[in-house]
Amino acid sequence: MAKHRPLHQQVIVITGASSGIGLCTALAAAEAGASVVLVARSAGVLQEVADLLTTQGHQAIAVVADVTEPAQLQHAADTAIARFGRIDTWVNNAGVAIFGLLQDVDDHDSRRMFDINFWGVVYGSRIALPHLAASGGALINIGSEASEAVVPWQGMYSASKHAVKGFTDSLRIEIEGLAKQPVSVVLIQPTAVDTPYPQHARNYMQAEPQLPPPLIEPMRVANAILHAAEHGGRDVKVGAMANANITVTRLMPRVADALSAMRSKTQQQDRAAVDPAGTLYRAGESGRINGE
Repeated sequence: MAKHRPLHQQVIVITGASSGIGLCTALAAAEAGASVVLVARSAGVLQEVADLLTTQGHQAIAVVADVTEPAQLQHAADTAIARFGRIDTWVNNAGVAIFGLLQDVDDHDSRRMFDINFWGVVYGSRIALPHLAASGGALINIGSEASEAVVPWQGMYSASKHAVKGFTDSLRIEIEGLAKQPVSVVLIQPTAVDTPYPQHARNYMQAEPQLPPPLIEPMRVANAILHAAEHGGRDVKVGAMANANITVTRLMPRVADALSAMRSKTQQQDRAAVDPAGTLYRAGESGRINGE
């Protein structure tokens, strides 16, 4: 059976901690008394956040790492152990999106996104598990409602999140069911969240991208993550639309297909694309929790 320390006693590693859900979760975890290890490519933003938390009396360190590089994630784990002595929760949150029709998206871009969204989760999980198994804890992987309910223009992103779900579900059986290790393996599946996700995406559309409304606040996802860190879980849907869209997809797939097609235009703003390259190949330095 999994073991979880109270949140205020935990050491939590969060990838993708420089913006959006990751940053929101890091701030909330520190406020709850946890020691936080912030991991991302964005050196400047990470250090600013760590310095801010430290001046407020919290325990926080920044580790610059690209989740596509296992050696860099290993360095993040080693740094956490050297500073705090253990890891209680590891959150594989780092991710990026592509907006574009599947036949238009370049294979190199798709592979790069899978390296971040899927292989980053695999590498992080493999590195974290020996530490979590030593004294108990939670491995939390961030999926999406798109792990099950898909939308056009984000087909390759959805494929990467389907892969995350398949990996996480299989890993849970191996860790909890076969090995009987004291670790919860949790998949978080949010609906559309108000973060810089669209601005950071690689965009093949002529228009500036946006997520289909309604959007939920990042704090709702952060709360779900921190609840899982303290209490475990299996797969956690966040937001009413995540539950609704996944349920319709399971029970009435043709209806779900039609509804998804009808919503396709809601992913395009009435203005030209601003930064089509996004942060697929470079670190984002916005340091924002919410989107524009």
